[in-house]
Amino acid sequence: MDQIVYNDYIDKDRIAAQAGRDFDISERIFIVTGAAQGLGYGICEALAAMGAKICMADVNIRGVRDAAKLLARDYMTDVIGVEADVTDEGSVRDMVLKAVKRFGGLDVIVSCAGVLKAGGLPDLSKEDFERVGAVNYTGFFLCAKYASAVMKAQRALDKDRMHDIIEINSKSGLEGSKANFAYAGSKFGGIGLTQSFALELAPFGIKVNAICPGNLFDGPLWSDPERGLFKQYLDAGKAPGAKTAADVRAFYEAKAPLGRGCRVDDIVRAVKYVVEQQYETGQAVPVTGGQVMLR
Repeated sequence: MDQIVYNDYIDKDRIAAQAGRDFDISERIFIVTGAAQGLGYGICEALAAMGAKICMADVNIRGVRDAAKLLARDYMTDVIGVEADVTDEGSVRDMVLKAVKRFGGLDVIVSCAGVLKAGGLPDLSKEDFERVGAVNYTGFFLCAKYASAVMKAQRALDKDRMHDIIEINSKSGLEGSKANFAYAGSKFGGIGLTQSFALELAPFGIKVNAICPGNLFDGPLWSDPERGLFKQYLDAGKAPGAKTAADVRAFYEAKAPLGRGCRVDDIVRAVKYVVEQQYETGQAVPVTGGQVMLR
């Protein structure tokens, strides 16, 4: 039923005009979740600078609408901001429908919405554990479910057309994380979904990959003074001997052989690679400065 609804709004002339040729990011339509701030916003800004059409989605409706207006003005491209709760199926379905109605299709979805709650087994509540899983794991499932319906319909119009579903995962999806099991578990699960969706959707020309960033020290996830990871990890004792947030930062910077945290532009390069390449799916692409090395 969803595919029939989406079909009504797909721009068939656009699909026909792009058939049989490579087309760059400036000609693609994106949805990015968790887009009102931080990494999600940074990805959107980079895509807008390349001329892409973007549906920015977030639970923070005022924030995401303001962000969309700013990017549309600064980069002279078509950007909208929509409210979306990735844990709610109806909300995700509507998010995708709004993007297709506005732009006439969907080429790439970047599932970037995420939450983290650190704590050991004695400390973390069942409510917090389930909330982390709902956003990071179930949210990715719902985004893939409804985005792929549009992508399948577009593939039916052009048998060689390729699309992308991208999960912004984490280095914590590649190795365990002490006193951070809720987040790491949800991210390990996300890679399982990535591989499974890749197998299921490959016949429809849909690539499904995860990008696994290292520590983004300068974003709100880490640096928020009340809820950020510097404070959470200081309180949880994850950085031995640390007395301040600066000590926690120094401890984690030292873990990366390249000696610094991950930056938004590092992740944008990975997103660009994943979209533009034509022969990898089901992969977990590390962007960790060597902190995690695949075997």
